[in-house]
Amino acid sequence: MTRLLDDIRREPAQISRALNFTLDSGRTALRAAADAVRDAPHTLVVGIGASWNAALAIHVAWNALGRPAHLFDASELLHFSEVPPDSCVILLSRSGKSVEIVRLIAKCRARQAKIVAITNAPESPLARQSDIVLPLNLEFDHSVSVSMYSALAATANLLVHESEGTLVPETVAGVNSSLGQAASAIPTWLQQIEESDWLQPAAPTCFLARGLSLASSYEAALLWEEAAKSPASAMSTGSFRHGPQEIVRPGLRIGIWIDPEKMRDEDLALAGDLRTHGAKVLLIGQRLPADSADLQLNIPTIPGGWQFLSDIIPIQLAAERLAALSGENCDAFRLCPYVIEGEAGLPGAG
Repeated sequence: MTRLLDDIRREPAQISRALNFTLDSGRTALRAAADAVRDAPHTLVVGIGASWNAALAIHVAWNALGRPAHLFDASELLHFSEVPPDSCVILLSRSGKSVEIVRLIAKCRARQAKIVAITNAPESPLARQSDIVLPLNLEFDHSVSVSMYSALAATANLLVHESEGTLVPETVAGVNSSLGQAASAIPTWLQQIEESDWLQPAAPTCFLARGLSLASSYEAALLWEEAAKSPASAMSTGSFRHGPQEIVRPGLRIGIWIDPEKMRDEDLALAGDLRTHGAKVLLIGQRLPADSADLQLNIPTIPGGWQFLSDIIPIQLAAERLAALSGENCDAFRLCPYVIEGEAGLPGAG
């Protein structure tokens, strides 16, 4: 078993642990962070790499509840944008040491912004210099961000719902139950992936999703690049139909996340059309119709607004399998160090 696969197998329990810790020992900090969001004229959600993908889910969640939130890549905010005065800035970083995140702290301070850190490193520069810290309280993944990505997103989603008064115990209990079922489903997903011909080394691959699962599609593309060392792209399902569909031809691999409620029929129709034109289609979602894709991975029922926590797991398994098929080591980076601490050149290339 690869270290990556071991991390994926542990992930559902790790997410539940992060949720339960935040709602117990971390509840005071969660309430303080929610107050900071409500008191601020602007909310900025910031990350880089896998942490930006987690931030994307939270950006969507806040906007869906009627609170406009601004999503930023940490490097872009650092060098090309200004922090609005008195903002609440949510900084997501598993290590709390990424160079752009650390350098953003002074910029936020200069604008009297309140800094909320969501990190797995309470002794990191980010945590030490933030106003409020929401720690994950987990073991780090071996290399590629797996539980770290999901736990950052899960903890941040608790903050979204705490700030909007929509966090109820029944929802969290439902999420934990669904994550337990997802852990039990991993062997089935592995078998389905193993028996399918959807994975193909060097095949062009594009991931599509809507809503909070858009974060899963971007994280999938990053997993293809980090774990399998293979290029991939990600975008919203709607955007794909405005030009990018010109890439459709035999040999193309398309992964689509299906929302349980919105645009479901339309996206299932898209999957059918793509197959008609020769693309191989993977579907991930709840209650998928039989024979609707070349590979369909059903996930357990989960409360609304939380599917993105479980629908990332099957594609993580697929990335690990693609690495094996491609002869790539998914447990080691070729060029990228675990933490990026400089802004010039290719980190680790020397």
